[in-house]
This record gives sequence, structure tokens and C-alpha cells, in this order.
Amino acid sequence: MAPELPMNTGQSRSETRAMPSLPRRFILGMRVDATSYDDAVRRVVKWARAGESRYVCVATVSSVMEAVDSTKYRHVMNHADLVTPDGMPLVWGLRLLGVSSAGRVYGPDLTPAVLAAAEREGLPVGFYGGSAEVLEKLVAVVRRRFPMLRVTYAWSPPFRPLTPEEDERATRDINQSEVRILFVGIGAPKQDLWMAAHRDRVRAAMLGVGAAFDFLAGAKPQAPRWMQSSGLEWLFRLAVEPRRLWRRYLKQNPRFLAYFSLQLMGFRRYTG
Repeated sequence: MAPELPMNTGQSRSETRAMPSLPRRFILGMRVDATSYDDAVRRVVKWARAGESRYVCVATVSSVMEAVDSTKYRHVMNHADLVTPDGMPLVWGLRLLGVSSAGRVYGPDLTPAVLAAAEREGLPVGFYGGSAEVLEKLVAVVRRRFPMLRVTYAWSPPFRPLTPEEDERATRDINQSEVRILFVGIGAPKQDLWMAAHRDRVRAAMLGVGAAFDFLAGAKPQAPRWMQSSGLEWLFRLAVEPRRLWRRYLKQNPRFLAYFSLQLMGFRRYTG
């Protein structure tokens, strides 16, 4: 049995306080941090070195609207250790709210950046989520791209809520694997709720990276860069998976535009 890693909670909280503070804004009541790829990687590596239990959420319009509709989910997002603007509408929202330097920190691009840093630092990583087929392909791709990286854990959980016994066993397996960075790919909002529930139980920096598993494994196509940078990635994904995504995009996007317009006009309910 592998030895358990120390939490070092006091040390890491102090270290994090010493890091530069980030500009942040509340978009429809949900916090979004004006981070960058370099900044996010530095924070994750620092937490991982210290054996910290932390969680990072990558936020989209869908995340914001879920937070509007669910007090529980809004609490989870607002108490995350880092919330990145994964979608361009949130980048534009940050800029309209006064953070002119805001840029996108996209889960499928953040993932390889963190993997590269973990390889350099000798930090073991793990993957939780995806189908068994996707996870197998993902781990193979990661090992080819980062041959010196230690991948010590990978599990595809069933597509149903785990029983308490199954969850306890999974948590124990993650910790015994000595993972310091755990990538969670079970889809939002589920992955954000899972990470929040496992803070201080999973001794790793957890990153909820959504569709990154499918994209990096080559299981699903990514939108062209020009569509990503122009905020049209949702249209590409809707065309690829209309049955799964039409409710999310055709319902949530117009609501977001309407509500955020009200926030910009100063309506108290939407100012956060």
C-alpha cells in the first residue's frame, strides 16, 4: 500500500496568500477569475507540490446559468480555488466589467499546459471520468506526448451516482495512487459538484476540464480556432451533437444575453 501524502494545509494556505491576487468579477452572481494559462499552471503546481486539496473550475455560459438557477451550484463555484473563463462570452463579460486584460483559459488547452508542467516537476497525475474507451485513448495520447510523466491513476466511473461505498473506495484509490494533480472529466455541473464534495478528501489539486478528455483523446472534433476566438464554438458543438446540446445552447445563451444586459444596466438582482 502506498503511503498517504501529507496535507500540509497551513503551509499551502500561507503560500497561496503570498501569490499575486487576481482581478475577479461576479457575472450574474457567479465569480470568474481573470487568470491566464501561466498563472493557472503556477497555482496548480504550487498546490500540487504542497499536497493540497484544491479545485479549479473552468466556467462557461452554461456554468453561469446553472449558478443562476441553483444556489448550491453558485456556492460551489464561488468557493472554488480558481474559476477560469473557459468561454469567450465570459472573457467579454470580464472586460465589460472593467478587467481589460482578461483572456480565455480554455480547459482543453489548460490540460496539456498543466501536464507539461507536471512532467517537468515530477508530479504524478491522474484522470477521473470519461468512458472506458475514451480514457484508454486519452492515457495513451498523454503518455506519447509526455513520456516522462507519471500517470498513476485512471478510472472511468459508471454513468450513475456512486454508492457511498463506491465513492469511498474511489477516494481511497486516488489517494493511494499518490496523485498530486487529478483531472476530472465528468461534465459540468457534475464535475464541479464532485470536486467540491471531495475537497479535503482527495489529496490533490483537482481540475474539472469537461470535454478536454474527448478532445485530447481524439474522440470528438474541436471547433476551428477562428470559431473559438469569435465565440462561435457553441455553434460548432451544437452542429456536432445537436441532440445532447440543443437545450443547453438554445435555451441558456439567450437567457445569458438578456440577464447580463440587465446586469450592465445596473439592475441589482443581476449585479452579484
